[in-house]
Amino acid sequence: MVAQTHGEVGDVVAGLAAAVHRTRGTWSTARVDHAALETHGARAWVEPDGTLVVRTSTQVPFLVRDELARLLDRDPATVRVVAARVGGGFGGKQELLVEDLVAVAALRTAAAGDPRPVQLELTRAQQFTMVPCRHPMRVTVELGADADGVLTAMAVDVLSDTGAYGNHGPGVLFHGCHESVALYRCANKRVDAEAVYTNSLPSGAFRGYGLGQVVLGIESALDELAREVGISPFEIRRRNAVVPGDAFVVNGPPDTDLEHTGDGFAQCLDLVESHLAATAHTDATRVPLRPDGTPWLVGEGVAAAMIATIPPRGHHSNATLTLTPDGVVTLDVGTAEFGNGTATVHTQLVASTLGVPAHRVRLRTGDTATAGFDTGAYGSTGSVVAGTAVARAATSLRALLDAAGGDPARLDRPLVAHGSCDGSPRSVAFNVHGFRVAVDPRTGEVRVLTSVQGVDAAVVLNPEQLRGQVEGGVAQGLGSALQEEVVLVDGVPTTAAFRDYRVPTMADVPPTTVLFAATVDPLGPAGAKSMSEAPYNPVAPALANAVRDALGVRPHEIPMSRDRVWRLARSSPGGDR
Repeated sequence: MVAQTHGEVGDVVAGLAAAVHRTRGTWSTARVDHAALETHGARAWVEPDGTLVVRTSTQVPFLVRDELARLLDRDPATVRVVAARVGGGFGGKQELLVEDLVAVAALRTAAAGDPRPVQLELTRAQQFTMVPCRHPMRVTVELGADADGVLTAMAVDVLSDTGAYGNHGPGVLFHGCHESVALYRCANKRVDAEAVYTNSLPSGAFRGYGLGQVVLGIESALDELAREVGISPFEIRRRNAVVPGDAFVVNGPPDTDLEHTGDGFAQCLDLVESHLAATAHTDATRVPLRPDGTPWLVGEGVAAAMIATIPPRGHHSNATLTLTPDGVVTLDVGTAEFGNGTATVHTQLVASTLGVPAHRVRLRTGDTATAGFDTGAYGSTGSVVAGTAVARAATSLRALLDAAGGDPARLDRPLVAHGSCDGSPRSVAFNVHGFRVAVDPRTGEVRVLTSVQGVDAAVVLNPEQLRGQVEGGVAQGLGSALQEEVVLVDGVPTTAAFRDYRVPTMADVPPTTVLFAATVDPLGPAGAKSMSEAPYNPVAPALANAVRDALGVRPHEIPMSRDRVWRLARSSPGGDR
């Protein structure tokens, strides 16, 4: 066992005994590959002054630098790590997987008097068989509620498979059991969770960091409880969700640096419910017909997720802005750009604060030699932590410029300003996803008629970019929900190529309507919240709830591949219908 957590607030046994309605179920999730466009790769060489330089595809250049220094017994000042634009990460590029090998080889060639650059890039097959995947989990949830659907008890039991090594096992376990449980008010909660070693592919960080797996169980159980009570899935969430002023309670004392401001969750529920109602008539005309002329079965589903905008226990970033007399502003910030859009957001923050056109802002990111320490681009922190550091540096530079007369051309030397952020206090963001689907019980095919997500991102800094981020999260969530699975035989992955491991193509991804709640986060830069990881988390449970609504029987395993949905349909009261 690599990690465990057990705790209780209130009395769950008494809460269940007092319940008028109860439900219990167990859900399982599969291994999922990150399927990033760029595989892991790095190049290393030794400079004439002895500095070890590693250029790598990583989300965490400073953590890689410090770990290389520790492993190689070198002063961190003699190690430089550079992360250019990374071709996708989704959590998979937070570990030291190739950098140590190229570093050792480069040092060896240098010591032999023949210094050469050394490069290693993993093949796609190696990516599938050697690199950590998403933690598969088994999640058991038991809920109790009074006659009005107000929760009286919540018990969550999680078993997480961390594979052959610990990797992110403890962090994923604790985070997965946090916001998923803290989202709902309940006087009696119990969490029992364990992460265990197995003789199989290692598991690691993956978008959502455990929330997607645990949210599947809780949101599915809550949906079933709403049926028992006789209220809508939207109403049961409204009656039980935390509201500003509530403590974020899991299984012990509340998290003290998390803050909840605004009514973003309530707005997201309203937005999704209204959109599903508005599209009902049109969707009714789009339901496919079977060969005998009978329509496919139609169902609706909704699920919610809450996520802290910053990881706990501190997340640090530093930014430096330099304004030269020619009016060019250079931004040095340590976070890496890997498709999360931080380069655009940081440019916007600098340009809008200083009142300069965006093309005059030059970025230097992800380089340990040019920027101050940055914990890394994960946990959706590129905008809210590094972005806050950038915004603070821009505000300081604006003050210096104003004091100098406001005209860069009149400067006799560059102006330099710094900003930093330590990632505390933290806010929470909310996402609500809704689906209307048609299911063919004879084949197990699930076809999405309507997909809509309500997003509490507070002030949206770049609407088009954020819509793309949400749409990408939904596409990845659909893959996890319907088709993606790393299959192991005797501990060895057999899905070692995209012909066997099926990620959604563009043709597989339906349009998703993205609706933004109107809130302002006092903690984020310009009032914004992060939204990189968050859109992924409610997708699979919302789809599972929609399939349950269509078939009358609940899925308990994802991915909901066609064969599994077909078997599910045959087990329903109506048989294959």
